[in-house]
Amino acid sequence: MTNEIILPLFISFIVTAIICPLLIPLLHKIKFGQQVRDDGPQTHLKKQGTPTMGGIAFIMGIMAASLLFAFRYTRMWPVIGMTFWYGAIGFIDDYLKVVRKNTKGLSAWKKLLMQLVLMAGLCAYMMIFSDTRTVIHVPFFDVNWDLKWFYPLFTLIVVLGTDNGVNFTDGLDGLCSSVTIVVAIFLAAASIKLGANITPVCTAVVGGLLAFLLFNSYPAKVFMGDTGSLALGGFVASAFIVLGEPLLILVVGFIYFAEIMSSVIQVAYFKKTHGKRIFRMAPIHHHFELCGWSETRIVTVFTVITVLLALVGWIGL
Repeated sequence: MTNEIILPLFISFIVTAIICPLLIPLLHKIKFGQQVRDDGPQTHLKKQGTPTMGGIAFIMGIMAASLLFAFRYTRMWPVIGMTFWYGAIGFIDDYLKVVRKNTKGLSAWKKLLMQLVLMAGLCAYMMIFSDTRTVIHVPFFDVNWDLKWFYPLFTLIVVLGTDNGVNFTDGLDGLCSSVTIVVAIFLAAASIKLGANITPVCTAVVGGLLAFLLFNSYPAKVFMGDTGSLALGGFVASAFIVLGEPLLILVVGFIYFAEIMSSVIQVAYFKKTHGKRIFRMAPIHHHFELCGWSETRIVTVFTVITVLLALVGWIGL
């Protein structure tokens, strides 16, 4: 069992650490640079042109490590599939942004359609092949809840909410990587405790992101882009679902939830009050930036919060 925990982590780390120094100059050469939002913090303008799509590196690391164990532990396949194919959606989105030199990329309805197809595949797997079928665990109450035919809609909400939450979290150097490392460690430990056998892919994510942080921490030499953030969103959502613990995303992945909800609340309040704002800027990490917090402080605080909430989530398993 120890090999299945440590080996994927080191393989993913090494592969990612080797690919990043090769990928970054290539991204520079083909001018795959980040297009910074015009309405974002002014301090981010200096990041214009920093290579994006760096998520390719850790996706390759995760795939290399995970596939070594996938034929032994078949429950890993939906998690691997969601990670890779959501990353593919992000790759298309990033590519269109770079080619068209704007921040819009893939249209919302096309992205949603692709996500729905993948979500349907995950849902079908859980309902047909999984031992839990349509049953989820209610944390802290030790109750199992059979959602029956409500399960597909529930899965849709979980996947889309989580994936977009992770995507919103990717707004500061090292933020999404650091928070997701903690979440992936929790998932690996939960997999061991529940006997779910998805531990190798979880530790592979930890290894890949640790290596990526060598290049993505402040000041970042490369960004993961939607390629990386959508892949991580697919991983987090599918891993919690396969474990039968999707409700724990609200606890362990609270930062993701806070990021997306701060944007929803900001837009709703802005429209209702005809121009007033609750936050200085959304998502919420930008609010703290404009309050004078440094990027490294925000990343540290958000990561520490995630560590504490992961401990709370452990109680709820």
